[in-house]
Amino acid sequence: MLKCQTFFNQKSLFAFFFGKSHIDQVNRMELNMRNLDSKSYYVNRELSWLAFNNRVLAEAMNKSNPLLDRFKFISIAASNLDEFFMVRVAGLKDQVKMGSNHPENKTQMTPAQQLMEISRSAHTHLDKLYSVAKSCINNLKSIGIKFVHPHELSKEQREFLTAYFDTQIFPVLTPITVDSTRPFPKVASRRLNLVVLLESKAEEGGIDNLFAIVQIPSVLPRFVELPSSNGEISYVFLEDVIEHQIGRLFSGSKVVETACFRITRNADITLDEDVEDILEEIKKELKNRRKKGDIVRLEIGRNMSHTMKETLRNWLDLIEEDIYLINGPVDATCFGELYNLPDCDHLRHAQITPQVPQNLIGEDNLFHAIAQKDIMLFHPYESFDPVVKFIQQAADDPDVLAVKQTLYRVSGNSPIVRALMRAAENGKQVTVILELKARFDEANNIQWANTLEESGCHVIYGLVGLKTHSKISLVVRKEGNRLCRYVHLGTGNYNDITARIYTDIGMFTAREDFCEDATAFFNHLTGCTGLSSVPLWKQISTAPRGLKDRFLTLIENEMDKSTPENPGRIIAKMNSLTNKDIIKALYKASCNGVQIDLIVRGICCLRPGIVGVSENIRVSSIVGQQLEHSRIYYFQNGGDEFLYLSSADWMTRNLENRVEILFPVIQENLRERLKHILNSQLSDNVNRYILTSSGAYRKVKSKDNESPFASQSYFYQEACQHVIVSETAHHQMVPISVV
Repeated sequence: MLKCQTFFNQKSLFAFFFGKSHIDQVNRMELNMRNLDSKSYYVNRELSWLAFNNRVLAEAMNKSNPLLDRFKFISIAASNLDEFFMVRVAGLKDQVKMGSNHPENKTQMTPAQQLMEISRSAHTHLDKLYSVAKSCINNLKSIGIKFVHPHELSKEQREFLTAYFDTQIFPVLTPITVDSTRPFPKVASRRLNLVVLLESKAEEGGIDNLFAIVQIPSVLPRFVELPSSNGEISYVFLEDVIEHQIGRLFSGSKVVETACFRITRNADITLDEDVEDILEEIKKELKNRRKKGDIVRLEIGRNMSHTMKETLRNWLDLIEEDIYLINGPVDATCFGELYNLPDCDHLRHAQITPQVPQNLIGEDNLFHAIAQKDIMLFHPYESFDPVVKFIQQAADDPDVLAVKQTLYRVSGNSPIVRALMRAAENGKQVTVILELKARFDEANNIQWANTLEESGCHVIYGLVGLKTHSKISLVVRKEGNRLCRYVHLGTGNYNDITARIYTDIGMFTAREDFCEDATAFFNHLTGCTGLSSVPLWKQISTAPRGLKDRFLTLIENEMDKSTPENPGRIIAKMNSLTNKDIIKALYKASCNGVQIDLIVRGICCLRPGIVGVSENIRVSSIVGQQLEHSRIYYFQNGGDEFLYLSSADWMTRNLENRVEILFPVIQENLRERLKHILNSQLSDNVNRYILTSSGAYRKVKSKDNESPFASQSYFYQEACQHVIVSETAHHQMVPISVV
């Protein structure tokens, strides 16, 4: 097969003599000859996710990160893996159980084949995770913070631990014996347990072997701090304390063996959305999630005997590949607790203090500022407070008549939700589209739904069969004799807690066409019974109808306007890329000379750099202190550039199964700022990885004549500088131009 770029150059001569319309025909003939469905052109979604989690774990291995931050990354990687098993692995196991042998649509792997590869990769991943954890624990020990086992304690420490067990632990323990009359209990998902083998005297004088289960109380700290007289800080794991004292729970029986285990259950919720009360249906399913979901993974301490392991495996009806031997404390999410060790600021990165957004510096009246210009907010470097203030001011302003907002994930004590409640109590018309099906936030959202309704808000639970993932709010205000509307649109959730961790971009606007779209959007979602009649949008595009076609049209347009002298250009930043139609469109654009940079934090099923298919595509992934979450889409469009922000990734679930919004950025200074953000990310040589054509990721390293450039650190420095100096201030770190 000819190299795509070589073929492109040869065709430029053809174009010189016969014109671009003829070269377009040749391009399409060449593309039609290629089979873009070949499985070798794609990366499996699940294996790509595991590769992403390896990049998270690499941050724990990175010795340039402070020690407690490295523990935090270990905990994040472990928590990510839990969710992966609860949802993705569980879904594949369900398919196998139903007898499905249907391959997925990109790499053509069957569910059974995917499970086999996942098991192999996940076992290796967990071994690496605990190896990193062991190294970090040794580093803690070298600075006077150590973990000890009860048999290593001094007399004073043993006495302290005995008293602690008697007063704090023993009262909350409940041993459960397993025998012919008492079956294995329904163990909760992701809870740490001890399995105990007992030797008990039978009534006839013989010996009976019994098993018992003791749940490690999750209400108690996982690490118990011990008294110390030499200045060292010593901790012992809670399960080690219980194991050391376990005989006191089984008087009259001899404890033969104890070992830790933990199960992970299927946590996906299958809903019948045709029920009369969707809220009650979700409540019912949530009660079933923890104990009734099928078991998809068993983690056991490496000290567990073969006999005990096989007994557990048989009880739980698992295969060998589902069992993970842990070389360390079972449940590595506990290492996140170490991040908050007192008096250890020197072992953590300095916390980001979100700054006043540069577009709001000197502005006192938020509504007045929005009326004058579009305003962009770049979180967490810039404060999320103006978004909260937007709803709070609307709640208290006597001239505000109505507030409308979508909510997907909010914090447990959300100031935005409380402001919406106050707005309703103040007599304003408040409409909230609250997504009850936001995975793992269902219980929190149910609670807020009840509270909002009690305060007088009109709460809509979204559309049947779809998740409302859009991020939009609308305020209607009476100003003199006219009604004025103000809109906020964003890439991330209305969550004041995650806004300090996730990188997201929001925009305020009072442009009439945006306001008309916002009004139509809320009326469409609250008033329609189906999706048969989608409004004619003036600026936005929405999923599930219209958004994917819009992206495909933009890619096709870039391909049509690309010439050998002026190649097309696409830069797309997102969390994940899985949709096959989008990937195939990008392949076609690449073969037409379009230069494409994708900044994809997590899953990427596209394989770049394939000769004749994707050699004009580069894929970057940035993993750092902040979670990259914003979605930015740039299309050169022959020089008349298009720049968009969106709530949607290029994933099938976003484009076909959710209510999403794509919106253009029109104001010139904001467009330049978005290009600056993209340029900076593509210049990162500290936290950026490159996806190779083999499907492996390699970390970008600064060249000999190149200074280290970390985009996340740069954005924070820039936000701080904007507060104290003018926008023309000189920055020490300046990214190269990419757009």
